[in-house]
Amino acid sequence: MHEMSYMVRMVNLAQKTVEKELAKEPALSFRVQKIVVQVGEMTGVIPMYLHRYYPEAIKGTHLEGSELETEDLPAMVQCLDCGTEYHPGVENDYSCPKCKSIQGKVTQGRDVLLKEVVLEDL
Repeated sequence: MHEMSYMVRMVNLAQKTVEKELAKEPALSFRVQKIVVQVGEMTGVIPMYLHRYYPEAIKGTHLEGSELETEDLPAMVQCLDCGTEYHPGVENDYSCPKCKSIQGKVTQGRDVLLKEVVLEDL
């Protein structure tokens, strides 16, 4: 399952974020409360599996003991004919709701993104 590789990537990014904070303020005393990961609608990644793999992925890191929060990131398309940004779906026949063009560029929804690392002072 590719969810494990995504989870490892998110944990590594969060770990680097924490290390940057520690480099700025070495005496800082905190714990990572949670990380927030956005899962694009078009990725095929199943958030349930991210949650399943998270405890194993954070072992031995600054994230140990933290929780994972996932958010759905809807697919968005920008019409190449009129510039309208829209969510493609059955309700609009996957075409632009303004000009009905089927020419579009996906602008959101293809990625798994680390949105936030929430730290808690000790």
